[in-house]
Amino acid sequence: MSDPRAEFLAGERPDDVALFLADSYVEDDRLEQFGEPVEGGVLIVVDGESGRNAFKAATGTDAMAFAKSAMATESSIDDDLTDGVCPDAPDADEASDGDETDHGVQFVFSFSEEQNEDVGGLYAEGDVVHAYAKCNCGTAYSDRWTAEQ
Repeated sequence: MSDPRAEFLAGERPDDVALFLADSYVEDDRLEQFGEPVEGGVLIVVDGESGRNAFKAATGTDAMAFAKSAMATESSIDDDLTDGVCPDAPDADEASDGDETDHGVQFVFSFSEEQNEDVGGLYAEGDVVHAYAKCNCGTAYSDRWTAEQ
């Protein structure tokens, strides 16, 4: 039995995209038939074109335009694609400043690129997973890492 998310995270599905949609963002039980129910939402791995269309339908935003805007801010996105650390969330030391904003992830859009030694850097080390998240506060941010082998 195949595990689409594990295959995606291992870099074995470079033509596909992964989408995490938080329950708090999209309340549509029908999404579970297209993906994997996970804590806090649903994770969908589908071919690139279908995924970009699903992302636009769910978020109202073009996937690649969103990715481009999120690239401007880097922060950590969990390697299971279901959570992240909003760069605008207060540090634990600052939490007492009265910021009661929920900094949970609304959605994550992700794709991978195959290893490319000619590019160098991270790309020379292996397949690279790109992930782009949007926080409940409105901040978009990105992360990337080498795929799990």
